[in-house]
Amino acid sequence: MMTNKTRGFTLIELMIVVAILAIVAGIGYPSYLEHVKKSRRVEGMGHLLELADRLERYYADKGTYGGATLGSTAGNVFVATTEGGYYTLSIDAQDNVAFTISATPTSKGKQNTDKCHTFTLTSLGVKSVSGGSLSTNECWK
Repeated sequence: MMTNKTRGFTLIELMIVVAILAIVAGIGYPSYLEHVKKSRRVEGMGHLLELADRLERYYADKGTYGGATLGSTAGNVFVATTEGGYYTLSIDAQDNVAFTISATPTSKGKQNTDKCHTFTLTSLGVKSVSGGSLSTNECWK
């Protein structure tokens, strides 16, 4: 007498696999999103540092920080947004001998919910953050 055994997975085995995958995705996805925001944060900081460098070059050429602008005007020193569009750069204060610049996150990709939020840099090299839940040292590393 021959017995015909069927091979395959039972419904219980498939449900266990689905549950394990859901748990792994539930833990991994938020971590992935935080990593993406962190990489965009690095882009914003990099552009802010490059803007500071451009302002220093402007000062070396003109003898003043006054008159330096962002965008497409005559005193243009740099772009007003990062390449990905996740941060808007601005010259918050400037005079003949000092400046304060910032990178503010945009709503694109929900970057405005980032833990560091707005980065600020002065002509003296003082770095700070505002609007987020992390400290300056945690964000500017």
